[in-house]
Amino acid sequence: MRQRSIFASVAAAALLVLATGRMALSDSLGATTPSSAVAVAAATAGCGKTPTLRSGSQTITTSGKSRSWILRIPDNYDNNRPYRLIFAYHWLNGTAQIVDTGGSDGSVWAYYGLKQLSNNSTIFIAPQGINNGWGNSNGEDLTFTDDVLRLVESNLCVDTTQRFAMGWSYGGAMSFAVACARPTIFRAVAVYSGAQLSGCNGGTQPVAYMGIHGTHDSVLNISQGRSLRDRFVTNNGCTPTTPREPAQGSLTHIITAYSGCRAGYPVVWAAFDGDHTPSPNDGSTSTSGARTWTSGEVWKFFTQFQSDSSPSPSPSPSASPSSSPSSSPSASPSASPSPSPSPSGGSGACRVSATVNAWNNGLTEQIAITNTGSSALNGWSLTFTLPSGQTITNGWNATYSPASGQVTAKNVSYNGSLAPGGSTEIGFQATHTGNAGKPTAFALNGNPCTIA
Repeated sequence: MRQRSIFASVAAAALLVLATGRMALSDSLGATTPSSAVAVAAATAGCGKTPTLRSGSQTITTSGKSRSWILRIPDNYDNNRPYRLIFAYHWLNGTAQIVDTGGSDGSVWAYYGLKQLSNNSTIFIAPQGINNGWGNSNGEDLTFTDDVLRLVESNLCVDTTQRFAMGWSYGGAMSFAVACARPTIFRAVAVYSGAQLSGCNGGTQPVAYMGIHGTHDSVLNISQGRSLRDRFVTNNGCTPTTPREPAQGSLTHIITAYSGCRAGYPVVWAAFDGDHTPSPNDGSTSTSGARTWTSGEVWKFFTQFQSDSSPSPSPSPSASPSSSPSSSPSASPSASPSPSPSPSGGSGACRVSATVNAWNNGLTEQIAITNTGSSALNGWSLTFTLPSGQTITNGWNATYSPASGQVTAKNVSYNGSLAPGGSTEIGFQATHTGNAGKPTAFALNGNPCTIA
């Protein structure tokens, strides 16, 4: 990705944009204040339609200019299923193509590593910035985002409570601008090594926010990332605190989930001992999209937000239920929300399907759990044995212990209830020494499951 080669140009652009002052941003999609912490998947106009859009490069005329962007639609797309949608903005002198392909790191790093983790559950968009940046002059990049989103949702079935934005460096600045100006359109943002370079029109309403920043970032000082974070600490009603950050030379990262935030509006801060990069590796000064912890943590942050799968007529996203985040920081890249106290209820009858995506010495595994019993489960615990040589490095939608051998995955606060016929999806990222197979047996609350 030639990250270090662009440090100087990023810094120059930062000074140029900051000198121009605050940008004027448009809000053509409109904004309404969420009135409930219950998210309902509103049907977009594209639901039920045979799409005319296809995966690949696209163009659109917006603000009087022809702009390009890349669309990735899940394999086996179902036009009756509302999908999660993620905008992934490139960095200064980066391109939509590099975001889409993963650049020199390959497909494991496509869309900052989230495409592989999504396992065909998500629509991805990589917009192309003017002059390979996000100056957002007169709000044109926000209007570009609005127009692409409107086109996609008129063509494809999108869950309007599951729109997300993310990006590194200048792309992080653009994601922050989205959080400020589109707080009721986008459910959450992840800002990697960002600063206020693309403006902040509004910036007074809550948005679920994750910030990631190197403690000795030589391009955009970590103080700039902290400033972005603190805006949403305030907006989201979180308890102000000074998160613990790793010492220089420790080659580790520390993740802090703020306490006291409004339900559905968590703020998470991930500081790492490193420079200006979206793909730091614990224990090393090198960077690698295949080995970084950031992709798993951002995926976990985005997928914590649940919604009612039944579409409603309303097109506006609402907040979704979320556990109150812990105020204590974690030095582990696999921190997860706290599980419910103890499983109870239900007969334990279950069906499990597992899908593995493997590469070199890594893999991700997505597990779908269905309650096939006649009564509801109030808390669940899924046990399985990993093949020899596999070790879990991070996971989402469950807590995992231990990291190898016979593993127990326990529900977290927002997915512990499974009605008869109800399903939930969990997943994890792992290393392997050659055996990338999936477990051959699963048990839910001690009862063997059918494997689909």
